[in-house]
Amino acid sequence: MQSLRPVTYEQYTLANGLTVILHHDASAPVTAVMVMYHAGSKNETPGRTGLAHLFEHLMFKGSAHVADGEHFRMLQEIGATVNGTTSEDRTNYYEVVPSNYLELALYLESDRMGFLPGAVDQAKLDNQREVVKNERRQNYDNVPYGTAHERIAREVYGPGHPYSWPVIGSMEDLSAASLEDVKEFFRTCYAPNNACIVVAGDFIRDQAAGWIARYFEPLPGGQAPPRQVLTPAILPEDRTLVSEEDVQLPRLFLTWPGPPRGTREDAVMDILTTILSSGKNSRLYRPLVFERQIAQGVTAYTDGKEIAGTVTVDATARPGTALGEIGECVERVLESVSADGVTDREIEGAYNGKEVQIAGRLSTALGIAHGLATSFTLTGDTENFNRDIDRFRGISPDEVRSASRRVFSSHHISLAVVPRGKRSLASPAAPRESSGAGAHSTKPESV
Repeated sequence: MQSLRPVTYEQYTLANGLTVILHHDASAPVTAVMVMYHAGSKNETPGRTGLAHLFEHLMFKGSAHVADGEHFRMLQEIGATVNGTTSEDRTNYYEVVPSNYLELALYLESDRMGFLPGAVDQAKLDNQREVVKNERRQNYDNVPYGTAHERIAREVYGPGHPYSWPVIGSMEDLSAASLEDVKEFFRTCYAPNNACIVVAGDFIRDQAAGWIARYFEPLPGGQAPPRQVLTPAILPEDRTLVSEEDVQLPRLFLTWPGPPRGTREDAVMDILTTILSSGKNSRLYRPLVFERQIAQGVTAYTDGKEIAGTVTVDATARPGTALGEIGECVERVLESVSADGVTDREIEGAYNGKEVQIAGRLSTALGIAHGLATSFTLTGDTENFNRDIDRFRGISPDEVRSASRRVFSSHHISLAVVPRGKRSLASPAAPRESSGAGAHSTKPESV
């Protein structure tokens, strides 16, 4: 594959601290606007979780000069795409508009950045609180395996860690959120100097810069929230958990503390987890699904975030198969990788897949806007968007083996989710002497 072409952009900062990033591409008459705030669920506190995601909903419920429902209506009637998302580390809002409607998108984003609190009342809060609660029920509480990652995060990171609670928050905390809690979150996290705006696509540079100055520069800056430092998960022992739920098939989750996003080791583990489970001939898929036929499917993935990360393997059993058998097979594969490594050919295949993935981000104005905003927000250096593929270059079998040993020899969480009344299918593997992955064992606990 040819080298990826760097994305060109202009970057400057307004007097109020808002960072502006412009990427011009006139190949299609569309423009993406991305506003990203360096605030997510990790900026919450225990007992007040879910505020970042709740606020994402409130940001579409009207501001001082835009009535409730008008934000969506004005954009959708011109054929725009509009949405927002919340993660542990940031919240973003975006519009993809016909290029001649760029000013409208900028005006709408500026109005809710500067003038939202006055339009938020108790009725709107109560309404959106119930919307979020229903979202939690539909996407987490009433979905097979839906709360598994929430339970794992609580165990991996421990009480008080910013990643130990789910982005959507708990039912109890959502119920407890007051109007003042919401407005304080806005004052703390939604100041211009805690945000960036990216305009990517077809626009006239001076015209776009003039609109940004007109609508955003008068907004007052604020005191940005304190930044959390790198706080990796440290497990003092293995934890083995069993949960009986309304599921048809048992599923095993194995999670280790991993590297934070954007690091070389994050890239190495990304390559390794691809080798482990991507494709029918991968290291885990072949023995579990094809040869022994004890699993319906298996996935390995790294989840590096701003201040910490995890590495997970999860496998869904075939009917009647105990998860202990699957766990033993996974352990043998991981021990083999830690002992003998992987091949250059496997690394090359995983690297090619990563290039395709990154190239896909460059194919749309929205993908570029999201990448530029994310790199600036989470690394402090927008140019890291162009350097992302460099983290994956030159990864060697020795580097993969060393990273595998560091990660998979540490303590980990094992969560077995089994159908109600079939706890025996959790059957943990017996302790085994080993210096590699899965060398520790503890008594299973119910969750």
